[in-house]
Amino acid sequence: MLVLANAEKAAHLSYFFKTGKGEYAEGDVMLGITVPSNRLVSKKYLTLPVGGIAEMLHSPEHEFRLGALIALVEKYCREPTARDEIVQCYIGNLEYINNWDLVDLSAPGILGRHQLDHPTLPLLEPLSHRQLLWARRIAIVSTLTLIRNGHFDLTLRFAEQYLSADEDLIHKATGWMLREVGKRSEPTLLAFLNANAAAMPRTALRYAIERLQPELRRHYITWPWAKCAPKSSDALRLIGPGHHHPFNSPIM
Repeated sequence: MLVLANAEKAAHLSYFFKTGKGEYAEGDVMLGITVPSNRLVSKKYLTLPVGGIAEMLHSPEHEFRLGALIALVEKYCREPTARDEIVQCYIGNLEYINNWDLVDLSAPGILGRHQLDHPTLPLLEPLSHRQLLWARRIAIVSTLTLIRNGHFDLTLRFAEQYLSADEDLIHKATGWMLREVGKRSEPTLLAFLNANAAAMPRTALRYAIERLQPELRRHYITWPWAKCAPKSSDALRLIGPGHHHPFNSPIM
């Protein structure tokens, strides 16, 4: 993999992924290897045991950790008998899954898939309460797999729980997942917004409403929040003809 390193790209990625002093990824070492190139190389790791791939997660180089996670996602998909071990490996190495791209490229395909297949397993909930930023982002981003399969409860629970979070990376992930919920059930998103928009961090709110109609976006950005939910007739007017998405419908 080192032969693919590019110093110019590494400098750009170091800035983009906030590796400077005092930033969220302080000390992360970038090699400047693109994700498509990394995916090609990571295929060679699939024959390794889970423990062998896990050793790469301990590398100081960002792209080695990314390659290991890509391999674990693919191995989880291909090898059902290894899934429990992969999940334990993932949870046991959270401190090395320490940038948003590492989380976003791996959490839905491992923990999200596992939670979907084992709905009573307390897998994501404990992570959502961890002090570690990355554990909490992993918890809510993992729910993308659940959302895509029509299950919104955990996403909504975490989104409400994260209303008081301080970190911008949590705000962005929360808004992103809410937007994904809205793509599949706009009434569910609107109900959540009616109940919680006044308390939502601005970034999370903007991400969540990104795909709504312009009138609805303006409503959630500008309406006086003491009178957040309009009357039913106003709701239907804002949503438009042919739709039946009352603002005050219960969260599904």
